[in-house]
Amino acid sequence: MEITMTEHTADLVVVGSGPAGMAAASEAVSLGLSVSVLDEQLEIGGQIYRRVEKAPRNLLGILGPDYSAGKRLADEFRKSGSNYIGGATVWNVTTEGVVDYVADGHAAQVAGRYVLLASGAMERPFPIEGWTLPGVMSAGAGQIMLKGAGALPKDPVVMAGCGPLLYLLAWQYIRAGAQIAAVVDTTPRGAYWQALRRTTGALAGWRDLAKGLKLLSAIRRAGVRVYSAASSLKVEGSTRAEGLSFEVRGSTKTIPASLVLLHQGVVPNTQLSWSTGSEHTWDKEQLCWRPVTDDAGRVGNTNLYVAGDCRGIVGANASAVQGRLAALSIAGNLGSSVERRREEALKAELRKFTAIRPFLDTLYRPQDENRIPPDHVVVCRCEEVSAGQIRKYVELGCLGPNQTKAFGRCGMGPCQGRLCGLTVTEVISEARTVEPSEVGYYRVRSPIKPILLGNFSD
Repeated sequence: MEITMTEHTADLVVVGSGPAGMAAASEAVSLGLSVSVLDEQLEIGGQIYRRVEKAPRNLLGILGPDYSAGKRLADEFRKSGSNYIGGATVWNVTTEGVVDYVADGHAAQVAGRYVLLASGAMERPFPIEGWTLPGVMSAGAGQIMLKGAGALPKDPVVMAGCGPLLYLLAWQYIRAGAQIAAVVDTTPRGAYWQALRRTTGALAGWRDLAKGLKLLSAIRRAGVRVYSAASSLKVEGSTRAEGLSFEVRGSTKTIPASLVLLHQGVVPNTQLSWSTGSEHTWDKEQLCWRPVTDDAGRVGNTNLYVAGDCRGIVGANASAVQGRLAALSIAGNLGSSVERRREEALKAELRKFTAIRPFLDTLYRPQDENRIPPDHVVVCRCEEVSAGQIRKYVELGCLGPNQTKAFGRCGMGPCQGRLCGLTVTEVISEARTVEPSEVGYYRVRSPIKPILLGNFSD
């Protein structure tokens, strides 16, 4: 078998075509750089703006103005003339600027003088009893089906968890005509008082707060039952989801449903940055790992930059600004003339868009019981490893996630630890009574996505 690989070069290679990726590419081209952008999806937009270029008018109305706003970024990106490689599965990135990927069944490689990771966020694991049953999905998956195909559940659905996406999706489902049996919010009452201590920034982001209040009001006006401060969540059913039970105000309630959508916020998608050997730190506010970068998003003294939610959760608007700031820094490194006024204006925008984050991080901080499950709950879905088994590994001397692979194959399935990594870190951290930063994370190696040997042959 002859090994073949297509190669090309660019000043900047961007991985991800969401807000950060599109904005960075457009900004870089305006400064004279050649840019290639790769994304696993065929169409640009990332998760937040999935199919925004081709969404029909009625779907744009259902998804709301924040989604439609992505069309401006998409139009700017198309006009920039950036080289877009859709349907590209990136499986290896180096800090020297090499990006390996598979597209149309063939392996290829692009070498950039700089690489920008803009791979966005992923939903935080929500390991509760019954979460692996058929009929249980993440809220993000439900939204992807709505954006991608206009698909809606035919039966009433229960939505449970916390975070802005939970209420946004409920509002979108109502507008689309779906039936919602209940919204079960796990945000404890005390979180509202704690968040009020951080209202200085929240007031600067009052428009976002107003949007949230309007969504909640619209959901209640539609007659949807909203349960607040719920705890002890459990998906009912033996072979598939039959409902959701939970405790609220001292009593147990069960809502029958064949579809349960779970959500407790999003976390940075750090698989690529981990795979490059970049340093990461545990974010005590957002309860997740994020890569260590300078203000422009540069990783150490390398040719690698990170922007958007994969650098730390900031939202779509701030992600786009981070992408532009990274592009300015890269262009400056390559000798382009960068206006100081432009840079300062973007930094001011970033401060405005991120002012509300401390408030949101405090209000929607996921509860321990929804992040660190009891012994009988499965943590690693691929290899069916329970929280109790992981705690047993700790008793036997296991110190961190990497060792769990030797003790019981945890994190060695097809997802390569994406769905269990954070939970494994926190379960071990609790069992050892040390900080997650001391426990660490999986050692992520390429290929970070499954690839075939046939991808490298004619």
